[in-house]
Amino acid sequence: MPQPHVAVIGTGVIGAMTAWHLARRGAAVLAFDAYSPGHDRGASAGESRIFRTAYKEGSNYVPLLCQAGRLWRELEAGTTTELLTMCGGLTIGAADHPDVLAVRGCAEENGLDHEVLDAETARRRFPQHRIDDDEVAVLDPAAGVLRPEPAVQAALRAAADAGAAVLPHHPVDELAETGTGWRITSGGEHFDADHVVFAPGPWARRLEPLRQLPIEVRMITACWFAARDIAAHGPDRLPIAIRRHREAAFSCFPLLDGVAIKMVPHHLGFPALDDPGALPRSAAPEFARAASEAADRLLPGVTPHPVRIGTFADGFTPDDHALLGPLPGRRNATVMTGFSGHGFKLAPVFGEIGADLVLRGGTEHDIAHLDPNRELVRDA
Repeated sequence: MPQPHVAVIGTGVIGAMTAWHLARRGAAVLAFDAYSPGHDRGASAGESRIFRTAYKEGSNYVPLLCQAGRLWRELEAGTTTELLTMCGGLTIGAADHPDVLAVRGCAEENGLDHEVLDAETARRRFPQHRIDDDEVAVLDPAAGVLRPEPAVQAALRAAADAGAAVLPHHPVDELAETGTGWRITSGGEHFDADHVVFAPGPWARRLEPLRQLPIEVRMITACWFAARDIAAHGPDRLPIAIRRHREAAFSCFPLLDGVAIKMVPHHLGFPALDDPGALPRSAAPEFARAASEAADRLLPGVTPHPVRIGTFADGFTPDDHALLGPLPGRRNATVMTGFSGHGFKLAPVFGEIGADLVLRGGTEHDIAHLDPNRELVRDA
């Protein structure tokens, strides 16, 4: 039986991984992107992403994360670049904070290796963080830091090596269902496909078939702070961290560029954007000052003034879980969007699932919680 022609719309990490899995399984793949793969506007930008296994978002992600970890290593084996550095991960906050309890609960429920460090022990082992007496740190050794831009490039190279055609600077101007599939128009050219995979990230609602999906575009801002002791802040000594302090909440990444660690302030919010094309390219002075205050209070080893600020857009659903499955109301279409700021780590297994859905019509992975037809209720 001939394998289908599949169009993948979007080559961020989700689209890139899906193109890789489809092509390696024999599908004829066309992968479209309005920009260059690995660009700095969407959720596959920003130098680093977190990988973690003790997952506050729910135990139903743990099997997916384990498979994602194996697939990251498989992809990495075909490159000359380290994509995933296992440096461990910390969740720091009051012992009764919901995120701390959720991480501990996930680890205990799934028998995952972890440690719960009291404040004194955590300060001794990780002096890069200023930890208050009433806080604890949950250490997840099966956590690390991913390099997003090389990862996207690696997945697309692997897809191309397997026969996929990667088409950067090919914005999709029009999509039309045909009797047997879809016709994609880009730059005056027409491309026919049996099946379309929609992986557009925050650009979802620019595409007519996706306009009714409940996707909100939000801006995520990262700040880099210069480390005073470079060696102490590298991934061999500084785990990734998620901080839930009474004064500030942020994720924190070890130094990868030889200069600075990265902080993504959560307590300052992820403001909504009307369109990802309206993404500001830096932060307002008030944001930078507030991020500096958090760094000064909680990261004693840095100079608390950003040496770099970066912004990117991502698509969020009301319950902060992705839409992954057949596109409601359409034939021969799969939707993969709304990953809500935590999809990157899972991208290899989501790509595998996308290929399953296209080629087999279903998957052995449990993705019921990501069903595009589910009732979407905003998490409390």
